[in-house]
Amino acid sequence: MTKRIVVVIGAFHKKESEIMLEEVRLGAAAHDVEIVEIVWVPGSLEQPLALKRALSREDIDGAIALGIIERGETKHGLVMGQAVIQSIINLQLEFMKPIGVGILGPEILPEQIQPRLLPHARGAINAVAAMMK
Repeated sequence: MTKRIVVVIGAFHKKESEIMLEEVRLGAAAHDVEIVEIVWVPGSLEQPLALKRALSREDIDGAIALGIIERGETKHGLVMGQAVIQSIINLQLEFMKPIGVGILGPEILPEQIQPRLLPHARGAINAVAAMMK
C-alpha cells in the first residue's frame, strides 16, 4: 500500500533545497511513497508548525523536513537548530508518524553544504520510508 507524505522545505537556501527535493522525489518513487504536498516555509524555524499541520491530516502517513541552518557570526543557528530538531522529535511522538530529517547543520559551513545535499535528502526519505512500514 502506497504511503503518503508531505515535504516541508525551508526556502532560505532555495537553490540547494530544490536539489534536495529532487533527490527526495527519486527516493519516494523507489519506496512506493507518494508526495501529496510540498510546503515551502521561510526557514527551518517555521518547519515545526507546517509539519504539525501536515501530520494532523488523516490522509498523511509521514513527512520530510528539508533545509539548511548555516553557521553565522553568533550561536543563533545552533540554538535554533536544537529547538527545531527537538520540536520535530516531539511531533513524531505526538502523532506517531515519522518525519525524515534532511536539515543540514546547524553550524554548517558554506563549503560543506554541496557535498551533503544528496546524502542527507536520501537519508531523510529512506528513514521515513523505513519507519512507515
